[in-house]
Amino acid sequence: MRILTGIQPSGQLHIGNYFGAMRPAIELQDRGDTYLFIANYHALTSQPDAADLRSRIRGVAVDWLACGLDPTKATFYRQTDVPAVTELAWILFNHTPVGLLERATSYKDKIANGLPANTGLFTYPILQAADILICRADRVPVGQDQRQHIEITRDVAIRFNNRYGDILTIPEGQIRTDVAVVPGLDGRKMSKSYDNTIPIFGPEKALRKIIMKVVTDSTPMEEPKNPDTCNVYALYKLFADDTQLADMRAHYEGGNYGYGHAKQALFEAFWEYFRPMRTRRDELLADPAEVDRILDDGGRRARETADPIMADIRQAVGLA
Repeated sequence: MRILTGIQPSGQLHIGNYFGAMRPAIELQDRGDTYLFIANYHALTSQPDAADLRSRIRGVAVDWLACGLDPTKATFYRQTDVPAVTELAWILFNHTPVGLLERATSYKDKIANGLPANTGLFTYPILQAADILICRADRVPVGQDQRQHIEITRDVAIRFNNRYGDILTIPEGQIRTDVAVVPGLDGRKMSKSYDNTIPIFGPEKALRKIIMKVVTDSTPMEEPKNPDTCNVYALYKLFADDTQLADMRAHYEGGNYGYGHAKQALFEAFWEYFRPMRTRRDELLADPAEVDRILDDGGRRARETADPIMADIRQAVGLA
């Protein structure tokens, strides 16, 4: 079974990204023939600054490798290193009714949130379809918000196959329902748009200061507290083992335990959890040539998969 998922180079990663997307995606590398790509073409829809985009592409590669992505198990590559993706996207454009894209709710949502209504954003689902179809992926794990894009991919692939024969693999969307929803500093879902995130990486003093900002109620230190309604406890559950959780619950319910104590325990558990990842990240930052080698090798392997498929497609449509 071939599995594919894309990674947007969207800037500094936070623990919501890690538990909600990174860790589930990295776990896929032990479940099948896994392709993970940095979606740097997709990033252009928001018209980023060039230097900033280059930095974010390198940053997301380093962070994912540091967090456990194993390039010997998964094919890890930049989208732009597989030219067949954009070639296939153009061919698919010609098999995509405009009305199909006009019904895409993700496009409408992004426009409503202030993104410019450019053609790249409008045709985003077809470039995404090309990412999936060019490597004949069988499974595509996505969040609920991407379900419609997988349906568009399937629709376009079926239209193509009805015209030219069974050239494209019809993928199945694997909707992630067990993804952790990580609370932010203010208790809402952790999101850059809410400015309530806890970064995965950064200086110890700065990260401690951020964690100390987690919002709590005004229960006095000497009174018992309810861990099940506390943001600090909800975050602590991500990092602590059963014994540690039981100890903190007992402290909460017993009283004479302040939220400052709980936040300090949260920071210590967070800092220890990401310790090996920080070490690996430092090694990668000190050896940029190794990061380049990993990405270049992943691009080569992805092209070895994509190019024969593209040859079949060219032949089918009469471009060979």
